[in-house]
This record gives sequence, C-alpha cells and structure tokens, in this order.
Amino acid sequence: MCGSISFMLFLHYSSGMIDLHTHSTASDGTLSPSILVETAVQKGITTLALTDHDTDAGLEEASSTAGRLGIRFIPGIELAIEWKPGEFHLLGLNIRNTKKMQDTVAKITNERNVRNQRMVALMQEAGIEVAYEDIVAFSGGHSVGRPHFAAFLISKKIVRTQKEAFDRYLGDKKAFYVQRENLDFDQAVSAIHISGGIAVLAHPLSLYVAWGHLPDLVKGLKDRGLDGIEVWHPTATVHESRRLEQLAHENNLYITAGSDFHGAIRKDRKLGIAAGEKKIDESLVRVPW
Repeated sequence: MCGSISFMLFLHYSSGMIDLHTHSTASDGTLSPSILVETAVQKGITTLALTDHDTDAGLEEASSTAGRLGIRFIPGIELAIEWKPGEFHLLGLNIRNTKKMQDTVAKITNERNVRNQRMVALMQEAGIEVAYEDIVAFSGGHSVGRPHFAAFLISKKIVRTQKEAFDRYLGDKKAFYVQRENLDFDQAVSAIHISGGIAVLAHPLSLYVAWGHLPDLVKGLKDRGLDGIEVWHPTATVHESRRLEQLAHENNLYITAGSDFHGAIRKDRKLGIAAGEKKIDESLVRVPW
C-alpha cells in the first residue's frame, strides 16, 4: 500500500511518452504483445505497461521485446471486480509472477470458461451453428471474451459491426449475455500487493457513481488497500480528469494515465493519448517507481 506519499521523492521517467494501460491479443487487443511494444516505440513511448484483462499471459513476450528495444516495461494486469451498477476494473501495475497471482488468474480463467460455454449454448438455442472452438479461433488461443463472440457473429454476417453485436446480442441483458463472476475487491488487492504491485482504480467514471458520492467511495477503497487512481483516460474529459486528480491528491493516492489501447477494434483509443487528446508524459503521472 502507499503509506505516506511524498510526490517530491518520486523517480521521474526518462523523457518521452508514457502509457500505463494497454491490451494485446493475450486478452481482447488486436496486436500481439511484441507488436504492441514495437508500435509503442514507433509512437515515441518510452515507458509502457501491458495490462491485459484477467491474464498475465502476454507479459513475458512483451518484456522480452521491450528489453531488446530499450523501452521501459511495466508488467501489469486488469482485474474485473464485483460491482453494481457500473463496471469496476482494477489495474495491478508492476506485478511479479507469484503463486497468489497465478491462483487468481486460474480462478478467473475457470469462471470465464464457464460463462463462455453458457453463451455458446444460448447461441445454439437460437439456431446459430457454433462450437466453442469457433469462438476460441478468433482469440488466437488466448483469453476468450465478448469481442471474440462479436468477431464470430460478424464473420457469419449475423451483424455488421462489433457495436451492433453488443447492441443486439452481447450487451447487458441482451440475448446471448451471461453475467460473469468477478473478483472480490479485497482478494484482488491482496493478490496485487503480494505480487509486488500497486492497485489502481481504472477509469473511475465507469463505476457510474455520482461525483457527490465518489470521495467517500474512494476514501473507503483506500482504507481497504487501494493505492492509486487512473486519473487520465480517454473516456474522461480534461475537466473530469482534473477533478479526479484533485481527489487523488486529497487521498494521498498515486496518479496514473493510460490510453486503454486495444488496437483495431477500438480505433478511438490511441497509444500514449488520454483525455482531451493529451499526450501522456511524466507531468500527468505520479507513481512510486
């Protein structure tokens, strides 16, 4: 956990752009871990975190490529936390591969597979000829998620776009949607801390919590082990990011920034770019390494 933070003592990054929230084909991104790192270098990024959803499968490949190309690499993960009514994602940044994290990922993977099988069954009941292996094929053998179901529906010309797939079939309460079992916050924070990382609340606005209630929520989460807030994210405005920045300062929390880059499936997300099309550099980030 953070403890008492003195921002003046933080180590600064080397000059260049920073991105502490990206995804690869190990989850639902469209670039392999190595190509992601190569692309980041081309964009002028000097510090990059890979934070795939609920998996650390791409970290070794990304780290190796980063070492070869001379870019600073931050191993990470993005964990889905049980929460209503919105979406609660927790970033684990600068993690190590520990048994605790392995057990956590294995638990998530098992629950994800159960959910995916139920979604396939719903599609079959609707008269769609599909096997689970067909969906896996669109994931490249990595972690299967709803974007891969969308890709299958597009390939069968059932829908034309990913948005249509989610709007008609895969979104909350739609025909093929199955609620997934997410992690308990305290369990997720414990796994991140035991793995040597910091626990960061990703894109806080996705919680769907009113601004008037957000300070109390953040304070409560900090008391339970939250280390930081992803202040700068493409889904927030600059004004909202400044408010989140103030909230982080008031609670003595680390401040991170990321593009939430996914590649071709989310063309609105650009490497190294956050709210207001701002390039992410050390002026937007306060972390302990």
